[in-house]
Amino acid sequence: MRLEGKKVLITGALRGIGKTIADLFIAEGAEIWGLDYMTPEDLSARVEAAKGKLHWIQLDLSALASIDEVIDNAVKDSGGFDVLVNNAGITKDNLSFRMSIDEWQKVIDINLSAAFFVARSVARDMIRKRSGSIINMASVIGIHGNGGQSNYAASKAGLIAVTKSLANEVASRSVRVNAIAPGYIETDMTAAVPEEARKKMMDVIPLKRTGKQDDVAKAVLFFASDDSSYITGQVLPVDGGMFF
Repeated sequence: MRLEGKKVLITGALRGIGKTIADLFIAEGAEIWGLDYMTPEDLSARVEAAKGKLHWIQLDLSALASIDEVIDNAVKDSGGFDVLVNNAGITKDNLSFRMSIDEWQKVIDINLSAAFFVARSVARDMIRKRSGSIINMASVIGIHGNGGQSNYAASKAGLIAVTKSLANEVASRSVRVNAIAPGYIETDMTAAVPEEARKKMMDVIPLKRTGKQDDVAKAVLFFASDDSSYITGQVLPVDGGMFF
């Protein structure tokens, strides 16, 4: 029960890695505020399974002007968050010379700008309390790049830069900011990857398997818990050794 009594805000909590993180954190004793663009159809069942320790915030993070008000209200209603997991993210892949303005801007808005504004709102309360951990979901693509994903790579590289800059700003108030950089993880997003591309991916992963959502969730748990109390401003790859 490494998060007993902790209050946690998780963006992109509807499904996939975000839901896996929420489930793991609840099992570790946390009370969760999940945020996504829609409310899950099985919310009542999920709240019951969580024994009341799951609350929901519906917000389209591309509506940047709404973020401050919604998050500030969530901070007030919850009494303040001990942990923020900035997990929400999207892809709109295309070759750079074919990429539309919308494909570029939507990814930047949700993956980078929204994450910054959510973190800023939550951090204001954390520095007042002189305690807190913020975990941003970056990607190995933000470190190494990838063809057809200039927008995604830029958003995740930017998020890494925000992580390091914010960590420097809030460290004196005992607030930590770190990032996770997943590699090839089994999600709905990667399920659409063609089989030939999957085989090529296996050739560059030393562990010779795709990552599980639990692999990422457990790394996030490490940064959320006191086990990482002397770590800030760092990026932890969870990639099976793709990039040493």
